[in-house]
Amino acid sequence: MIELVRTNDAVIISFVESLMRDAGIACFVADQNMNILEGSIGLLQKRVMVDADQADQARRILKDAGIENEIRQT
Repeated sequence: MIELVRTNDAVIISFVESLMRDAGIACFVADQNMNILEGSIGLLQKRVMVDADQADQARRILKDAGIENEIRQT
């Protein structure tokens, strides 16, 4: 799996999950509960992960949705 998006914005995470689900692309939100350990100060960002073979399609979907600035550059 590769990192598609990294953010603390719950709305962006939810939107990306929805876009991936609608496109039939499996995704996983890593570090979802880390804010509990860090005391909710926002240091650790959540990461949306997708299979490497679907990464290009996932990036195109985010670009088409107008949130290409959220795409993690590798």
